[in-house]
Amino acid sequence: MDLGRNNLGQETSPYLLQHQTNPVHWQPWSPDVLAAAAAANKPILLSVGYAACHWCHVMAHESFEDEGIAALMNNLFVNIKLDREERPDLDALYQNALALLGQQGGWPLTMFLTPKGEPFWGGTYFPKHAKYGRPGFDDVLKSIANIYNSEPENVAHNVKQINSALLRLNTTRSGDVPLPETIDEFGKSCLQMMDLSNGGTKGAPKFPQPALLSFLWRSAIRTQDETLKNTVLLSLDRMAQGGIYDHLGGGFARYSVDDQWLVPHFEKMLYDNAQLIDLLTDAWRITKNPLYAERIEESIGWILREMRVSGGAFAASLDADSEGEEGRFYVWDQAKIRKVLSETDANLFERYYDVSPDGNWEGHNILNRTQSGLSLGDDQTENALADMRQALLAKRDERVRPGWDDKVLTDWNAMTIAALCDAAMVFRRSEWLDYARLAYNFVKRNLGQDDTLLHSYRAGRSQHAGMLEDYAHMIRAALRLFEISGSAAYLRDAENWAEQVETQFLDPRLGGYFQSSIDSSDLVVRSKPVTDGAVPSGNGIMVQNLAKLYALTGKQTYQTRAETTIACFGGRLRDQFPNMTGLLLGAEMLQNSVQIVILAPFGSEEMYGFRRAVFDQYLPQRAITIIGNDQDLPAEHPAFGKQKIDGKATVYICQNMTCSAPITDLDALKSQLQDIAANQVTN
Repeated sequence: MDLGRNNLGQETSPYLLQHQTNPVHWQPWSPDVLAAAAAANKPILLSVGYAACHWCHVMAHESFEDEGIAALMNNLFVNIKLDREERPDLDALYQNALALLGQQGGWPLTMFLTPKGEPFWGGTYFPKHAKYGRPGFDDVLKSIANIYNSEPENVAHNVKQINSALLRLNTTRSGDVPLPETIDEFGKSCLQMMDLSNGGTKGAPKFPQPALLSFLWRSAIRTQDETLKNTVLLSLDRMAQGGIYDHLGGGFARYSVDDQWLVPHFEKMLYDNAQLIDLLTDAWRITKNPLYAERIEESIGWILREMRVSGGAFAASLDADSEGEEGRFYVWDQAKIRKVLSETDANLFERYYDVSPDGNWEGHNILNRTQSGLSLGDDQTENALADMRQALLAKRDERVRPGWDDKVLTDWNAMTIAALCDAAMVFRRSEWLDYARLAYNFVKRNLGQDDTLLHSYRAGRSQHAGMLEDYAHMIRAALRLFEISGSAAYLRDAENWAEQVETQFLDPRLGGYFQSSIDSSDLVVRSKPVTDGAVPSGNGIMVQNLAKLYALTGKQTYQTRAETTIACFGGRLRDQFPNMTGLLLGAEMLQNSVQIVILAPFGSEEMYGFRRAVFDQYLPQRAITIIGNDQDLPAEHPAFGKQKIDGKATVYICQNMTCSAPITDLDALKSQLQDIAANQVTN
């Protein structure tokens, strides 16, 4: 391993390739590099970021492209550059280590490690020279190298303390599976952290937090709590009309730097948009708000137009920066708008989209509709505005585009597949379902090996062992496709991947699932994620999957696994429930599933009609099975042995192991489903 040069040129990650010409002798993360660091007896400087990260670019321009700083780094450290999206397990490990050092995490993450990969100090962004109240990177490099070489006892002490604390993070506190009334209590308690004026959680920056909002939405509908319901709707309205939304091209930015949802951090991530499409679809089922339908269609349009890669899967992100400036691609000057639109149109557009000569952000205008109202206008006005947006979008497309990270990530693609499935059924858009199937098949073909999964694909190369989130989200996507199609192949995929999770990720001693597989050899500690962040935790999604598999198959094994996983973390729920909503949604599904069996020939009008009736209702605990002529239910399913009535297409609805009388009339099915949806109140 030649540590005397930059070795990123053979990588596929766009983030790593951004740094291949740096004078820093960057190495990709690998066991060989760790071994070379040990042989050289040098500490490791680990820099973690991702392609769309603005402050990563800033630190790169200031320090990593500087010959003097690079010389210091090369002389004092073995320098490793890591794409956090390729190795979220390593990123999570070192983010946790930084938090244990009393510092707030983020990207770029700058960690100092022993040659074994053990963390002993770190930070995030460092300016080249001291400013912003932060020490200069040049001084940090000299200081850390000096400490490592002259104070080995202190370094060893730090390593021991951090490693012990990282291990303690995986210690579970067992407790009971929370009852529905306890889950309701947790939902209502979340109100104290919500911003009742602007939506979202209190303060700035504001992240969409779709996992939290999804939990609050279910709580609101189940408990018929209007305050909770309105809080979620306000959050969605403010995001949908705020500057965090791209009003020309569609799609949501990663977060807003202010508490008004006005100024986005302009990067656009696939996972945020997948989750928000899912949440907006659920909200539309209840509200029928045309704003939500419009944002869903526009956001899916953006994904299909700008985020698809060859073969049908979806890219990871769009950068915040273009031409070296954050947001340059997205903001407008009033004069530029008036060059595209007529004076009459410009006057109307500027009124609705908060455009002024002085701008609303650093002399420029971030398009938003917060000031003009959170609802859509009349049809004539909206049609006119749509035409204006298309004209401005065409003009914007002439600009230098932000960087595109076109690597395919299994878990983020699976989230998008699941969102497209539900939206396709609710809005009766068969082409969205076709795109979901294409992406699913891409992942299986390019990232699947027998029943195992890999995490990342780009430039014809699949790499990095699949993580818990990859399996969990692909199981979830497979189950959605199974519910829509009735194809047993999707259910087999889900069950096979569920067995892989047990084999590769289970903690047999303390319970729960590790993020990395049992074969992982390059982690000082395997993390066990249960708290939700920008994406829901792997353990939370697995509990939801196991609960649905139990509802679909009746197999007690899945019920036991779900209950065991919930219980092993149950002792933490009382203190940490706002950050463990995925686990709570799984507990809810486990106790209140609605099993719907459609006995009808595949492709028949009766099957389509019954299926449409089911998807039209907001039934978050649903578990749908479509049975054609030559199939049967698993023997453990409560509807096993049920038959069609007089040869007609027939539906059975089962709750708490008891099935309804057979339903053969579409109107009767709609009526019964409406009753169930209207009475999703805690039993």
